[in-house]
Amino acid sequence: MNLDDRLDQLSRKLLSVPYCDLKDVQRSVIDLIAAEAPTGLNKALVSDDRSFWDRLADRVAAVGGSWTFIGSFSAVLLGWVALNLFLKPWNLAFDPYPFIFLNLLLSTVAALQAPVIMMSQNRQAAKDRANAEHDYVVNLRAELEIMHLHDKLDALRDNDIAGLARANAESLARLEAQVERLAVRLDAKG
Repeated sequence: MNLDDRLDQLSRKLLSVPYCDLKDVQRSVIDLIAAEAPTGLNKALVSDDRSFWDRLADRVAAVGGSWTFIGSFSAVLLGWVALNLFLKPWNLAFDPYPFIFLNLLLSTVAALQAPVIMMSQNRQAAKDRANAEHDYVVNLRAELEIMHLHDKLDALRDNDIAGLARANAESLARLEAQVERLAVRLDAKG
């Protein structure tokens, strides 16, 4: 049997669908089962092919979404306000109340930080999708392998039952022969 026939046979047996009608993910699972190869790690999840800018965006998202950043940024804001309020009586405040320069800086930080965090989240979402697809392949393969094992166990059980039935039939035939011999002896004596 050639490989194409084996793949089609496995596909029909495990998924009840011809190999040519399977989705790419299902084909990869049937290929792995036919090759009896381990699933392995998802190469896309193991390799780090991010550019410098991608790594920087991920780092900004990690820092910007932490309690350390929130605490530090709050301390800087409070320091800014306190310093300007403290220097106001001597007309040395560099950003007097209503802190217009501070508002400009906060708007600029927010305008730059939001897209950087979204870039990082989009990359993480793509990684999560790849991970979910890999998990699907592993789970589908495990399910199909279990079904395959059930079929093998059923075949073994059927062979055992057939063997027991043959042994019982042979024992019954011997018993019937013995009963017949006993009946003949009893008739001869009687």
